[in-house]
Parts: sequence; C-alpha cells; structure tokens
Amino acid sequence: MTATTPAAWPLGMPEVGATAELSRTVGPNDIALFTELSGDRNPLHYDEAAAASSRFGEIVVQGGITSAVLNAVVAERLPGPGTVFLSVAWNFTAPTRPGDTITGRVEVTSVREDKPITHLACTVTRDDGVVALEGTAVCWTMAMPGWSGPADA
Repeated sequence: MTATTPAAWPLGMPEVGATAELSRTVGPNDIALFTELSGDRNPLHYDEAAAASSRFGEIVVQGGITSAVLNAVVAERLPGPGTVFLSVAWNFTAPTRPGDTITGRVEVTSVREDKPITHLACTVTRDDGVVALEGTAVCWTMAMPGWSGPADA
C-alpha cells in the first residue's frame, strides 16, 4: 500500500504546513487517574509542602498528562484516525498545574510519499501563553477498513 492509497489516510494525505490543535483543562482528578494508570507517585504531584519547596513552588501534574493532549490531536485531527506515534523527541520546558488549560498543537513538517508516515513539530502551551512542551514526533497512519467516521458525526 502506498501513501496515495485513500485508505491509508482516512482524512486525506496531510500537506506540509498543515496544523491542528486541541485544548483541555487539567481537571482535579487527572493526577489521581494518571497515578492509577502509571504508578507515578512522585511527591511533586501530591505533597503540597514538598512541591512548595521545589523549584516549581506548587503541585505540578505528571508529564504524561501534559503530553497526552498530543495523543488526542494526532488521533482525532492531524494526521487523524488510525495514527500512532513511532517516535517522539519532546522537551518539557515548563510545568503544568492543576487547573491549567493546555493546548496541544502539531504542524506537519514532512510526509512520506511511499508510506503513511508524517513528521510533526509539536507544542503544548498553557493558557498563560507559556510553552510547557516542545519537540517533534514521527507518526504512522494505518488504514481503517470499515471506519465510518467520528462517533459524533
């Protein structure tokens, strides 16, 4: 199968320069839910005194919560359904805190013509304008036989 096969790109082959983003507010239960999934019980996420004495000065959420918004962007928007990360190179440049609204954004930097592989520039920005994560990702978009579109369509 080549990238030009329509089934390889359920939303169409992306173009270099295309962008997509999604936002979400980090909720009060996100730290507990992520801890249940990951086992990450770092005191920076729970202990107000420990967090206050750190360079962050307050409770911060796990990096997996910050980066998770990018999973949603690539799976829902660009490149779209059937997309998985092959590799990521992300730098966490600022903390995310409970209550922050974060926006994950991707921009297509290259697309393989022989395979459904997309290279992306990635950022997660807090609602105060501070970039909390920046880097790159390589994604594979697989054909979705029988997929009939989003559930809310």
